[in-house]
Amino acid sequence: MTVRRQAVRPEESGAVLDKADRENFPVAPFFMPPAMRTGLMAVYGFARLVDDAGDGDLADPAGTAATLGAELPEDGAPATAEHTSTAFRLALLDALEADLDRVFETVLGTPGAEPPRHPLLAALVPVADVHGLTPDPFRALIQANRVDQTTVRYADFDALLGYCELSANPVGLLVLQLAGLATPERVRRSDAICSALQVVEHIQDVAEDRGNGRIYLPAEDLERFGVAETDLDAPQAGPALRALVGYEAQRARDLLDQGAPLVGSVSGRLRLLLAGFAAGGYAALDAVAAVDNDVLSGAPKPRKSRLLREVAATLVRGR
Repeated sequence: MTVRRQAVRPEESGAVLDKADRENFPVAPFFMPPAMRTGLMAVYGFARLVDDAGDGDLADPAGTAATLGAELPEDGAPATAEHTSTAFRLALLDALEADLDRVFETVLGTPGAEPPRHPLLAALVPVADVHGLTPDPFRALIQANRVDQTTVRYADFDALLGYCELSANPVGLLVLQLAGLATPERVRRSDAICSALQVVEHIQDVAEDRGNGRIYLPAEDLERFGVAETDLDAPQAGPALRALVGYEAQRARDLLDQGAPLVGSVSGRLRLLLAGFAAGGYAALDAVAAVDNDVLSGAPKPRKSRLLREVAATLVRGR
């Protein structure tokens, strides 16, 4: 069935955007030009909205479904905050993709085009128009969340990187598109940084992901280090899990190192922004190392002082 449309309350969109302050890296720092800040926040708002829809973390899933006119499954359950089944999430993701179509139909001036229904997607229209953004990166982010509904284990690191190609790399591509600098070499470097940041997030969130029924540590590596899935339920990480986390952390650090030359390929304030993204990953890895790779006692987060030091170091690495 289709739920009747209603407006998303302004505070609902604000709650999505407020999560920018809790990221490992600055999403739209003050030193960027206003147009770039607007673009970065519009892209972040879309990505965060899609992730929240896929994770069942929307503050008002029923209101979002109603706004988008989502085709909900006929299972007799009401579209309430508790109604977060896989079918409901997939319906929301389909509705978000339909709203994304409205964004680009509006940008292209398609005859009879309907404007986007959700305010966070409506905010993308002028940004996509001015900066010439393409729809494929946005579609990939939606597809990543579809994958999350059915895939909760990854056989090996290559499979995990394949997921990162959908869930993380498109964000870096969009940042480069916003800046008008999306050359093949820069995109390749950006992909390395973005994949690293996704792996870092998975390392930090092992306990949270386990609680949600997901394990992003590759099964091949779990077996190699002698870590059972039930070991992830402990209040503290044992020696085998700590060794595994250290191994995955080094992989993430290697990816960051591969991507670091991206920083030196640009100039001005964009260079500082990209350094901030990479530095967020380095600082998070340092935070993991500081707790001896025990990611079960809590998600290790870097201090701002550490982040600033890593920004400086990343600027040097990227020369």
